[in-house]
Amino acid sequence: MIDGKILVIDDNKSILSALEILLQFEYKQVNTISNPNQITSFPNLKEFDIALLDMNFSAGVNTGNEGLYWLRELKKKAPHISVIMMTAYGAVDLAVQALKEGAADFVLKPWNNEKLLVTVKSAYSLRQSRQEIQQLKKKESHLKQVINQDKNYIIGASKSLTKVLNLTRKVAKTDVNVLITGENGTGKELIARELHRMSHRKEEVFIGVDMGSISENLFESELFGHTKGAFTDAKEDRAGKFEAANGGTLFLDEIGNLSLQTQAKLLSAIQNKVVVRVGSNKPIPVAIRLVCATNCNLDAMVAEGLFREDLLYRINTIHIEVPALRDREGDVLVLADFYLKRFANKYDKAGLRINSMAQEKLLEYTWPGNVRELQHTIERAVILCEGNVLKPTDFLLNTNTKMTLETGPATLDEMEQFMITNALNKHDGNYSAAANELGISRQTLYNKLKKNKK
Repeated sequence: MIDGKILVIDDNKSILSALEILLQFEYKQVNTISNPNQITSFPNLKEFDIALLDMNFSAGVNTGNEGLYWLRELKKKAPHISVIMMTAYGAVDLAVQALKEGAADFVLKPWNNEKLLVTVKSAYSLRQSRQEIQQLKKKESHLKQVINQDKNYIIGASKSLTKVLNLTRKVAKTDVNVLITGENGTGKELIARELHRMSHRKEEVFIGVDMGSISENLFESELFGHTKGAFTDAKEDRAGKFEAANGGTLFLDEIGNLSLQTQAKLLSAIQNKVVVRVGSNKPIPVAIRLVCATNCNLDAMVAEGLFREDLLYRINTIHIEVPALRDREGDVLVLADFYLKRFANKYDKAGLRINSMAQEKLLEYTWPGNVRELQHTIERAVILCEGNVLKPTDFLLNTNTKMTLETGPATLDEMEQFMITNALNKHDGNYSAAANELGISRQTLYNKLKKNKK
């Protein structure tokens, strides 16, 4: 028995009885109505899967207009219900009109039981398909919200940052390709997300790809997708990042790390606006907003033959240069306060503040790792602090930024501090990863941080 609900609407009680007897052995619930005026007040109408609706209710009338009217009313109350129209007067134009009005099918009286059951089953399948589509749309909408949710913010009011944000707002309303440049840790991805957030594609997905982390032999599979069996580990068909971002924004970070061979493949996809999955010959059209980012000097790379000039022209319709933190006058303390509140809340250390001497230390530092380094510095200080006031000693800074293993630090402690700071910056503040690289335990790393802080 099918777990479905059916409603039969007909003014002939013999018809109602016959259909109820026929359908009750096939479907979980069968209800009947002899007066169509009951449609608008019928309880839980949206829960029904199928309605069998007579075309004519008044004696001597066979135009079908009554049925069309009640079809419209029924669809108003239950938009996703599958409606099968019934009449003893067959007419092609009437059937066509009913289908145009939203009917799923059309049957003539008297009916063949087997054919009617097949028709009802098809209508039930249609109803199930509509429900699945609605659920998928809801899931898709929720997924887009999750993917696009802002996890970070653009904080600051310096002239250099304001200039960048003004340019971002102007460009966001267009579909031109944008190249974002700047040092590591300046917030290039945040600018890319801001472009997406203010664009007409904001309800679609934002897909970010770290080009530096993709090996050359997996480049096409990751970006363009692959078919089942295209290579050893291709267990099923898979869409690439271009397809996943279709309709939205595709952000290619660290684009300066691509080899010339992969640059050529990327250029072809951008120019033709189509991709071909690995193992397939079928072109798939894609409509994306392309945003790229790099900390490399692409013009210099073009001059050295390391980056294709035609690709640079394609991705560089608009160029946005994100300023280094040292060039954002006044933003250091604004950002420090922002991250202080965030991490104080995260680690349940309310009431923290930075004293004036510590603020001076933060202002004097050049921040080679930019905003990312400041963020990790504040987080470390919050984790390790033992009072409510953060002092200069609470902030572990790499004060000798030009120090290298070749030149050598002045002392063993400086070497240790240098290595710890570099490891933490390299792993975006991940203590476990930094400790693993340094060959020590996480607790030992904490202990050394506390020792260097004193």
